[in-house]
Amino acid sequence: MPDNTPVIIGVGQYSERVGEPGYAALSYMDLAGRALAAAIADSGAHGDVADAIDTLAAIRAFEMSRPDRKPPFGAADNVPRAIAKRVGANPTRAILTTTGGQTNQQLVGEFASAIATGDSRCAVIVGSEAISTVLALSAKGEIPDWSEEVGGDFEDQGFGVEELMEPVLFAHGASGAIPLYALAENARRHKLGMGLEEYRLEIGKLFAPFTKVAAANPHSAAPVERSAEELATVTDRNRIVAEPYPRMTVARDQVNQAAAVIVASAGLARELGVPEEQWVHIHAVTAATELKLSQRPDLSANPASLASVDAALERAGKSIGDMRYIDFYSCFAIPVFNQCDHFGLSVDDPRGLTLTGGLPFFGGAGNNYSAHAIAEAVQRVRADRGSFALVGANGGWMSKYATGIYSTEPADWSANDRFAKLPKATDKVPFAKGPVDAATIETYTINRGPKGAEAIFIGRSDTGERVVGNADLTDAATAEAFESGEPFGKRLALTQDERGRTLGRVTA
Repeated sequence: MPDNTPVIIGVGQYSERVGEPGYAALSYMDLAGRALAAAIADSGAHGDVADAIDTLAAIRAFEMSRPDRKPPFGAADNVPRAIAKRVGANPTRAILTTTGGQTNQQLVGEFASAIATGDSRCAVIVGSEAISTVLALSAKGEIPDWSEEVGGDFEDQGFGVEELMEPVLFAHGASGAIPLYALAENARRHKLGMGLEEYRLEIGKLFAPFTKVAAANPHSAAPVERSAEELATVTDRNRIVAEPYPRMTVARDQVNQAAAVIVASAGLARELGVPEEQWVHIHAVTAATELKLSQRPDLSANPASLASVDAALERAGKSIGDMRYIDFYSCFAIPVFNQCDHFGLSVDDPRGLTLTGGLPFFGGAGNNYSAHAIAEAVQRVRADRGSFALVGANGGWMSKYATGIYSTEPADWSANDRFAKLPKATDKVPFAKGPVDAATIETYTINRGPKGAEAIFIGRSDTGERVVGNADLTDAATAEAFESGEPFGKRLALTQDERGRTLGRVTA
């Protein structure tokens, strides 16, 4: 095997749950440092892996992922070097990544390609979240100081959220992941002709097997097995957060979790004395970017994610049937449903569709979740030699996707064609440039919170342009149409309020 063949030599995870034995209220950097230390130990190397790290990419924590947010307890002035310092590493290249749940999976491909061309010999991807600890300490009025002065250079790749900005949707209340995914989810429900309760049960059937995996995973934030009916039944504890989602079926961000992946050249792995049984080969990584949600011709679809998985399988020379282990990113049901619909997979596929337990149950460790999935995939294929694992990583509102395929079987990187970024779709639906008088509803959601219900719709004008607005729930006919869960195809008369928002009332 050529010395410049990239291989994963170590993976590590670390977690803690508030109030449990051994809980230490660790900072982001401390959690990440422990995960990286675990990955170094996992390699089984005789040599100094930390000293060999020439590239370290720190995945942005959620609280560092937007320009208007700052970590409430502070953070290091140089996050990647703060993490490196905890294991005695001093990489030549230190990176603070962009935002997005696909980032770590995409970086595996980018770093593998750099190793294949001789531009790197050992690269690390590491990230963490400590949101659970932040909330627990804040509730008690405790404000620890997590700031650090580390100094040194690093590449700040920026927030990378430009393609996620949907100002018109944000202005009408779809300002976070839950309502934005709910808009897509309801579009799929309408396409299938399902009612709200029927569709919620379908989500429950999808996610019930995930809870079983989460219950057996020591790193899970919510290790409790639940039935499909329990997940689907709306109660005070399992209230609707945005139609059609009960609280238990959305990504759980209150976690204290960290994970790290070490990619090295085969030559360096030999020099470090990493046993070959620890090597896991990277057979393909592909990355794709989707149109903005409001621009997509089919609001229920995510063709970029499907193209990413298809392209990865093609580059690996495999089919979905060849994958013995699968982890589809599961912040919400629809990214998993899209893959199932495309490949004809059953929600109770005997292989399972998650390796961790999924983001609502294992935990949605911010932008770093898929590092945990990769770590699990590596452990599975090591124990089941010759098998293949697929990890699908999603970012934004089904905005970005990266797919990786792993096995202990060797992968030939001599042509360096196993990593690819796919072209972006260009067939956009135009957005209405000014106020319109009427629209037909394509999809909707209802945010439900302490301040009451707020209905958001996406529709088409009479000339085919996209329109976003709020339904006027003070109007009886409009409220009935939306609360029934069947406003699809209804015609709305549109007006503008004093804040410039579009309001719609059902006319037909």
